[in-house]
Amino acid sequence: MNSAEAEAILDRAVAYADELGVAVCVAVVDAAAHLLAFRRMDSAILGAIDVAQRKARTAVLFPMETGNFGDLISAEKLVGMELSNHGLAAFPGGLTILCGGVAVGAIGISGATAEQDRAIARVAVQHAGQN
Repeated sequence: MNSAEAEAILDRAVAYADELGVAVCVAVVDAAAHLLAFRRMDSAILGAIDVAQRKARTAVLFPMETGNFGDLISAEKLVGMELSNHGLAAFPGGLTILCGGVAVGAIGISGATAEQDRAIARVAVQHAGQN
């Protein structure tokens, strides 16, 4: 994934968040979990900056939706797992970006409800045909 693709994903996320009437932070990381693109919408809460980045990192380090990662932590009683890797997110809003079945990066959305964050992430990557 390159920076132009990451920016296009950001644009789709922000457009859908606007449709929903919510202000969010959007983070896109590469396959090594390094921040590739970020946007904070006007009036998005400050705490969402870090959470969006953690969701994106989590989704690429553990290739699954972050809500599913949280379910796994709970089911397997992996107490403290979210504290590994400099802090992970174990609730919805992070999604792995796949290309040909290979993780090329991830998106993290934070600032709305958990379900809205998840929906925004899905819309942002589905139009790229990558997930």
